[in-house]
Amino acid sequence: MTTFQRVQRISPAETETRDRILKAALRLFSQKGYDGTTTRELAEKAGVAEGTLFRHFENKKAILAKVATDGWIEILTDLLTELSEMGSYKAVAQVMRRRMAHLQENADLMRVCFMEVQFHEDLREQIQGDVIEKMTDVAEAFFQTAMDQGIYRKMNPRLVARVFLGMFAISGFSQTTITDPGASVLELKDMAEGISEIFLNGVLEKE
Repeated sequence: MTTFQRVQRISPAETETRDRILKAALRLFSQKGYDGTTTRELAEKAGVAEGTLFRHFENKKAILAKVATDGWIEILTDLLTELSEMGSYKAVAQVMRRRMAHLQENADLMRVCFMEVQFHEDLREQIQGDVIEKMTDVAEAFFQTAMDQGIYRKMNPRLVARVFLGMFAISGFSQTTITDPGASVLELKDMAEGISEIFLNGVLEKE
């Protein structure tokens, strides 16, 4: 093992501390916002000394970047996993119902990923380039396959992928806007089916 490899190794204790910091940051950023959270509060919430924060992260913005990037990866990976396991290319509503229920269970993550990030252009660009574009590639391949099989009509598969991911993002954003945060399972089901119906069939009457 080289000296560099020994220096780069992170101990289990350091990993646990880093995870505590990120969990505390997620909670505080969702409750008080990034600007409203001090590093002192963050350290107290994580149960570490304030100086420990900066041994793990360059600054508070780096903590937000890690929380938001990991959050987007989790959100979109879950969605794409659902797509890959979907029994039918027409079962979009079923996927949406499960994802929306999952989003409700992770309200803190939603608030940071969908609300806080919009105020930080540099972070938004990072997530767009590092996460969303890669996920769009996977979704594009999924929809291209459906078109090749004649299930979806022929059109630009990347555009369809972007629309689908955007639709999913709106459903996440809606946890604090379109629907009540305490929406019932039935309300979430109705919304998921409505969004899916629009995605699959559009809004025009069939002639």
